[in-house]
Order: sequence, then structure tokens, then C-alpha cells
Amino acid sequence: MNKPSSFLILEKEGYTGVGECSVIPGLSIDPMDSYDLKLKDLCRLLNEGHDPDSIDLDGYPSIAFGLETALLDLAAKGSKCLFPSAFTDGNAGIPINGLVWMGDKAFMQKQIREKIEAGYHCIKLKIGANDFDTELEILAAIRQQFSSNDIEIRLDANGAFSPQEALGKLNRLSVFSIHSIEQPIRQHQYDAMADICARSPIPIVLDEELIGVKSVDIDALLQKIKPAYIILKPSLLGGFKPSEEWIRLAKKYHIGWWITSALEANIGLNAIAQWTATLGSVLPQGLGTGQLYHNNIPSPLEIENAKLYYRNENNWDLNPILS
Repeated sequence: MNKPSSFLILEKEGYTGVGECSVIPGLSIDPMDSYDLKLKDLCRLLNEGHDPDSIDLDGYPSIAFGLETALLDLAAKGSKCLFPSAFTDGNAGIPINGLVWMGDKAFMQKQIREKIEAGYHCIKLKIGANDFDTELEILAAIRQQFSSNDIEIRLDANGAFSPQEALGKLNRLSVFSIHSIEQPIRQHQYDAMADICARSPIPIVLDEELIGVKSVDIDALLQKIKPAYIILKPSLLGGFKPSEEWIRLAKKYHIGWWITSALEANIGLNAIAQWTATLGSVLPQGLGTGQLYHNNIPSPLEIENAKLYYRNENNWDLNPILS
């Protein structure tokens, strides 16, 4: 797959900090028609000595994330060790889910077998692209072989259901002991989503619903919709500080949460993984996307037995972006 990313490179006193500005066209709120101009303006202001905190990046959450992580890397003298922990020491791995992409029945079943053989106990299936009865057949086949004690199933509908059909479909899905389902209907249908969260037999997760929400509106949104979980993608939310505000308020309302990458390359994924390791969550996280790219930046990140590790014996190779 191909995905656009820009890398922000900061240099000071002989050290180099790198941050990734990663967007998902059609999902990120960053306006793509002015994106390159905003990056150039940011670089100009930084070169002129402006305080990074004074630079307005409102409406450009991925650039805010890239700047935040580049500054953290610069403060760490370019070591890429942004949040020291047992994870960065190589002594602890982060449990992750196995992501199964949408496709025809045979393609999805092949992916499921591969994830289970690789030791995953939590798999996440994208649904909504196939005929619904076919998707039910795929879930039934999993449950014929594996109980919910063996394999946890998370679903992601990406807003594929209409508000009128959502509860009926959720009831049919619930017989397969589903852990949770992300975004059953499209975002910004607040009354409908609140009703679905209150009545669904499957715990509802908000994902796209969080994108573009101002910090002053987070509390009201969570109070109104009352989801079971929220998913945090720092690249889409403006960085770690806004993400931590979501976590703070989620805890206030007893809402669960986990962290997911937004298909970043290893620069962004590394920052997100290191931050995640400091949060103390025991749930499987959505941080296994680094394997998707054949030309990803070589790094110490490595997946083994359904956990993401930081292998210090493996080196970073930043030549593709620094040369």
C-alpha cells in the first residue's frame, strides 16, 4: 500500500530530531490543498526562532504531531528514545491485535489463519465491504474453531451501517461473542450513536467520531454518546497532549480506551508505541501496522508472538529521509 508522509527534521547543537507528519486522505482533517504550504511556513517560523508553542497549527493535527515528536527527539539528542521505559530498554513488549483487512471471503480467512498461527489472541476484522451474510459466515467459522477464551474478536465497521439497520446487525453479530465494534455508523450522528451505545448488545467503540473534536467539546461528546471504549490515534488528534485529555475524560466516565496507529511509518509508530508503553494499559493495542510497507524505515521495532518490541540491537537507518 502507499500512504503520504512528510518528515520534519530539526537540527540544533549538532543533534537531529525527526518527526513524522502522517495523513490518511479522506480521514485526516488536515486540508491537503494547503498542506505543503503549511509545512513550509512552519519551517520558516522555526528557522526565524519562533517559539514552537506560539505557532498556530490548528486544523493540522498531523503536523502538530510531527512537530511534537521532532522536538521530543531533539531533546533526546536524536536517540529516538522519546519516552524511556522497560519497552525502550527492550525488556517489555506491548500486546497488539492482529489486523485483518477487508476483502473477499478467501482473502480474509487466509489472513485470520495467519494471525492465529502467529500467536495472536486478539484479532480485529474490518467489516462492511462484503455481503453481510458472508461476514457472518466468516465469524461463524472462527467461533467453530476458537471460543472467546481462545480468540478475542474486535470488529471495525468504519461507519458502514445505517442508523436504521445498525441495531439489527449488531444483534446478529452478538451471537459470536464479539469484544467490541468500532464506529457502526458514520460520525456526527450524535443522537443515533448515543441510542446505539445505550441499546447495543456489543460494546461500541468511537474512532472517527473523535477526529476534529475541539478540546472544549470532548467532555460533552463523551457524556452524550457514552461509548464503551474510545480509540486514540495521536496523528489524527493533534499529538500526545490532546490524546491524554481524551484519556483523562474517558477515565472520568469509566470509558475504556486503547491506542492505534494511523498507518504511520516507523518514525511515527515508534513515538506512539513508546508513549503507549508509559500509559499502563493491559489491553491489546493497534500498533502492528509497521509491517505494511515494503520500504519502511529500518528501526528497532519488531513484532514477536503478538507483541511489539523495541530491539536495541537493531539500528535505525534514517538515510532514506536524511540523505
